[in-house]
Amino acid sequence: MKQEERLRAIKQLLTKKHQLDTKDLAKYFNVSFDTARRDVLRLTSTGQAIRVHGGLLEISHDDVPNFLTRNQIDSPVKTQMAQMAKHFVHPNQCDFIGPSTTLKKLSQLINGMDLQIVTNSIDNSLELMRSNLPSVRLLGGKIDKQHRFSYSISALEILKRMNFNTAFIGTSNVKSDGLYLTKMSDAELIRIAAQRANRVVVIAESYKFNNQNTSPYLSIPLDNIDVLITDTPLSTEIRQNFATNTQIIPVLKKRAN
Repeated sequence: MKQEERLRAIKQLLTKKHQLDTKDLAKYFNVSFDTARRDVLRLTSTGQAIRVHGGLLEISHDDVPNFLTRNQIDSPVKTQMAQMAKHFVHPNQCDFIGPSTTLKKLSQLINGMDLQIVTNSIDNSLELMRSNLPSVRLLGGKIDKQHRFSYSISALEILKRMNFNTAFIGTSNVKSDGLYLTKMSDAELIRIAAQRANRVVVIAESYKFNNQNTSPYLSIPLDNIDVLITDTPLSTEIRQNFATNTQIIPVLKKRAN
């Protein structure tokens, strides 16, 4: 059994038992303790579970944990993805950065750069306030406290009058036809921001391609994506869903078995 298959099975077990022991996982899947430990690290480092002594703990009963829950998990993989995204940020640009725990890390990394950032993320804006540059426009509207973003009709109208060099976008689920989010308002705003960008850079860990979670709202189709930054290399089957000119960048070079 490949790692991706084990990870899906582990998440199903977590849903039933809420906490799992690494030794028990090794025995259950008939793999070495080191292999089971790597599975635990993969799930916890990408924010799909919480690491505890001897194993892992379910984040919540919802397959899409809220921003505050995910933000408590310090993930080196997310940091690597943010560092890769930074390569697409250049001085004098005007960029959009959407809500995402990984894009919050990107916001940390670009402090001090001379450019303009537009965002509807409360946490992105807080990170970008730590230095005089870049300049920041926080889109106004009603605040979704659980997911930490703002939305309004006036924000959509502002976006329609803007042009971005790059739109950096996160997602909770990737299906064969596009990116999906848990909130209709979030999906609507992200769709407009992507339409107004010369380049669309998407951040999505590979587990989001296999999630069966509650993310019903399409934000953008896959053929609108110029760059995809992910953790591990994607399967050939998944890669075929993207346009041939989409640049797919895994920050971890090997696909785990």
